[in-house]
Amino acid sequence: MNDFQAIADRVEIEALRGEFTDAAMMRDRPRLASLFTADGALRMPNIPAELIGREEILAGGERLQSQWEFFVQNTHPGTILLDGDTATGRAHIQELARALDGRQGLNYAVYHDRYQRTGEGWRFAERVYEVRYLDTSPLAGTAPPAAQGSVTGPADATAAPAPAGSFAGPASAERLERTAAALRANGFAAEILDDAAAARARVEDLVPEGARVLTGASETLRLSGIDEDLNSGGRYDAIRPRVLAIDRATGADEIRKLVAAPEFVVNSVAAVTETGALVLASGSGSQLPANAGGAAHAVWIVGAQKVVPDLNTALRRVEEHALPLENARAQAVYGMPSAVNRLLVLNAEPRPGRGTVLLLREAIGY
Repeated sequence: MNDFQAIADRVEIEALRGEFTDAAMMRDRPRLASLFTADGALRMPNIPAELIGREEILAGGERLQSQWEFFVQNTHPGTILLDGDTATGRAHIQELARALDGRQGLNYAVYHDRYQRTGEGWRFAERVYEVRYLDTSPLAGTAPPAAQGSVTGPADATAAPAPAGSFAGPASAERLERTAAALRANGFAAEILDDAAAARARVEDLVPEGARVLTGASETLRLSGIDEDLNSGGRYDAIRPRVLAIDRATGADEIRKLVAAPEFVVNSVAAVTETGALVLASGSGSQLPANAGGAAHAVWIVGAQKVVPDLNTALRRVEEHALPLENARAQAVYGMPSAVNRLLVLNAEPRPGRGTVLLLREAIGY
């Protein structure tokens, strides 16, 4: 290898390490995963996490990043030892972070790396993360709101939080695919369908005739016709008509038992994150137990406009977009305002096969 080639290789490997940090800081999980070889490994014993292959690295990164309130990583140059089409090296890391559950701290770490020359350029064959110093003292600083969201590329590095109006536009095909992959990694079944008509037909396949089924109070179900399919015509043992016929003053216990543990619950959500979490909001909370796990099976129909980058943005969508629209509907129908008194976040489905998310390419509901 001549000196010029060696210099070029060192520059490209250093750029690869910088690209990793930029992708992590920008929460661009697909870009981060693409920096590894197809069978590359990201090993973090301190977390612990061991991710093999691009799909696992993508899904694992989404799970980890969904826990952050904010995260800052700096990479400092280390060693690079070239050996033809392979190389080894170390990169020195300084990080500070705060998670949504309050965990926080400052740490210094080392990445022990193996690199591989590929047709796409140099890629990580393996990164092994070793913490050298950890300080979990409360961080004195705060992150501005723009730093707490998710941005996906260099052009977005100074972007402000999305305005409420942007919560109405459908997500791109790439974002839908990314969201579906994250949902599957988290234990949900996830399908991408063209429109509400396709979802209506798919629900008929998923919910067997005669099943005891509860539907949520959802504009998506109403507008798609799924609510009418499930609650009228006698094809199913529909719980909602039975609940509406019970006197609420004297039958509160009966209602509570009926809605808590149906065979099927069919509903929509207020938001779905690209990290594979579902967020539901409710005024009374009556429909949440079935969604959380009380129902043996759950089906959620989700319009493309409900896809958001992360949990922080999902909560903003609830307050800034969904609540005002639901409030207007409640005032018109019930003569009283709505409120977000209960929130349910489904980060994963521990019972494989229980929950199915039908992601639509079209926007429907709110």
